[in-house]
Amino acid sequence: MLTTMSLQTMLRGYPREAADMAEAAYERAKDTAAPRVLAFAKLAEARAYGRAGEAKAAGVALTRSEELLGAIRPDSHDPDWLSYFTHARLATDATEIYRDLGQSQAAITWNEQADAMPSGRFTRAVGIRLSVLASTHIQDGDLEQSLHVGSRALEVLRTVSSDRAHAYLRSLTDDLEPWKRDNRVSEFLGQARDELAAA
Repeated sequence: MLTTMSLQTMLRGYPREAADMAEAAYERAKDTAAPRVLAFAKLAEARAYGRAGEAKAAGVALTRSEELLGAIRPDSHDPDWLSYFTHARLATDATEIYRDLGQSQAAITWNEQADAMPSGRFTRAVGIRLSVLASTHIQDGDLEQSLHVGSRALEVLRTVSSDRAHAYLRSLTDDLEPWKRDNRVSEFLGQARDELAAA
């Protein structure tokens, strides 16, 4: 519960408070909770530190999350409600963490590990990751790749009704705004606005 509140707090623009909440959730549960639950708390902490621009703390929390996921055994008391949280899902969030930190190459590397998530099953998560990756390519100075990946994000999210997913698309259009005189960018922005208006 506290971990979920942490993620909501981060999305509202209070990343340091969110990191404190996630760390408290981990500390409170570390002697009793299943490894996957603890890994999720550490991932929430890493995401908050990434949003706050604290690279070292984000890296430490992300590494701990990955270690905990790796510690899961078949006989672990592993909750079904968190079964979606796999290494590929961790990699999806790590892509965003490193994008937020301005470390585009690390974000692109993590994205390669996240590609295992099928878009048919994890439509929203895949669409959000592609939106984040498109923004990462802008950071990296690769407008063409950003538009290519952004178009894939639009395609995936076309059928998704999610304010959160659409916020990521809006963020991508904001990132592309400085290049709006480029015909390719102008066309993409038009398509994105049409999709968002229809959602």
